[in-house]
Amino acid sequence: MLEPRFVGIDVSKAVLDVASLPDGEVKQFTNDECGIEQLVSWVQEYVPELIVLEATGGLETAVSVALFEAGFALSITNPRKVRDFARATGHLAKTDKLDAVVLADFALKIRPEPTTLPDAHSRHLSALMSRRRQIVSMITAEKNRLGSAHPEVAPRLGIHIAWLEEELKAITKELHNGIRSDPISEAKGKLLGSVPGVGPVLTATLLVELPELGEVNHKQIAALVGVAPLNRDSGQHRGKRFCWGGRARVRTTLYMAALSASRTNPTIRPFYQRLIDAGKPPKVALTACMRKLLIILNAMMRDMAPWQPASDMLPA
Repeated sequence: MLEPRFVGIDVSKAVLDVASLPDGEVKQFTNDECGIEQLVSWVQEYVPELIVLEATGGLETAVSVALFEAGFALSITNPRKVRDFARATGHLAKTDKLDAVVLADFALKIRPEPTTLPDAHSRHLSALMSRRRQIVSMITAEKNRLGSAHPEVAPRLGIHIAWLEEELKAITKELHNGIRSDPISEAKGKLLGSVPGVGPVLTATLLVELPELGEVNHKQIAALVGVAPLNRDSGQHRGKRFCWGGRARVRTTLYMAALSASRTNPTIRPFYQRLIDAGKPPKVALTACMRKLLIILNAMMRDMAPWQPASDMLPA
């Protein structure tokens, strides 16, 4: 019986460095359509049990989609986990080829859960969401420059800001139209949007960036977003609990929604006030509101149930 193979792929803008274990073979392909086709053909000869890549901000998308559509099990892994694994196993040197070997070794020894890639429609919405976030960042940067700009330059900044704001409106409209074009997403969006404090931006962010909403329990969804407090205890020492990790982009949008909900939502507002009255710092209380709001939304998506102001939407 052939020994199972595991493949690691180090992705860069120009090339794909690929390593296979346990045989240790290392190959390199260009990160373009032709190179990805050659990579898929090469991998098909090995029939690996698992392929591991790092999340690289989008550079891995094309090769991931090609491998997924070819029927391979692949895991897109947080680079921090791979770096910690490399240090723990004594892989201190770093080159692209060595990184591919480390990824293959990570696949062999850790066996991370395979990643389920979103469909083409979801990837399109994700690209729109990313572009919207970039435009918002550019508008903020240009407005900051406008405050100290030379009088002869300021009008040009104003023109650019106006153009960016129009582009923001257009891409936001396209994003919402894309959500409404899918009956399931539209139904989920209406449920989410019915909750006081949850606006269209958070609704779109949850639908696009957090597809697990309603599919996992309340502890898992809180951990995914990074609003689950983690213990820091050792021996007799009992440290403060901190929220750490998770999906920062979802968490940032959820923070603004929780801030609004702490003033307008009939469930979140008294919850926030009870925490403040108990002496909790405002930031701690608001983080708890983020978690509670997320758990309510998760329960609503789980049951496809409408918002119930008098209910805390018991978690699963």
